[in-house]
Amino acid sequence: MTLRSSIYVGSVMHRRIRPRMHQFRYRAFWFLLDLDELDELSSKLRWFSYNRSNIFSFYDTDHGDGTATPLRVQIERQLAEAKVDLAGGRIRLLCMPRTLGYCFNPISIFFCYRSDAALAAVVYQVHNTFGERHSYVIRVEGQNAALHQHCRKLFYVSPFLEMDMRYDFRITGPDERLAVGICASSSTKPVLNAVLAGTRRNFTDRNLIFVFLKIPAMTIKVIAAIHWEALRLWVKGIRLRSRPNPPERAATIVTANSAISD
Repeated sequence: MTLRSSIYVGSVMHRRIRPRMHQFRYRAFWFLLDLDELDELSSKLRWFSYNRSNIFSFYDTDHGDGTATPLRVQIERQLAEAKVDLAGGRIRLLCMPRTLGYCFNPISIFFCYRSDAALAAVVYQVHNTFGERHSYVIRVEGQNAALHQHCRKLFYVSPFLEMDMRYDFRITGPDERLAVGICASSSTKPVLNAVLAGTRRNFTDRNLIFVFLKIPAMTIKVIAAIHWEALRLWVKGIRLRSRPNPPERAATIVTANSAISD
């Protein structure tokens, strides 16, 4: 049986426009995991495990609400609030795996499909370095090559960004190529653009070793890079914003008139 999960190898770029220019790019890779395939991946592959340690591993508690409730159940509950019924369709999660036991995902994205393979909704789960998480659940209206969705920022992520902002998400793929663009704007003026892009590889032991050797200890480098870039921003004189309490609800259901596809 052909595996539906994939590996995407590429890079992540951040470009801050205001109040100071600041830009960086790092090599990166992501797993696109079919949630119904995790046990099969773990049993077939030597270097990937599900809910147990390995070079690469995936733990349910690294995503969703952090409990032992299966991720599919959690996402389907959120979709039900958004009046989306997948009728058994697939849910695929784009994320960075645990590597050598450590994991941190600034953002993980759930692609939610109906039984006819049409994309029904996208769930963007944002993680901050304070151990907090929040999800934005956005229905997909129409089927087009590129997806454009947006929502208000409700969750504190960076001490260098205001809370009164809007996110614009643009996604192409996932197929042979994947590109996710995120623009954070304040008063309709862009403040920060981030782009992650990669090329698909099959989910095999050979490719797992390839990405491990090409981009070793990636998740550890991610958290180190976050703090290094924060120091650079502080040196540039960008002031810190205080951290508010997180939203009371773990997920925000974005209404249809707040999300568009084109």
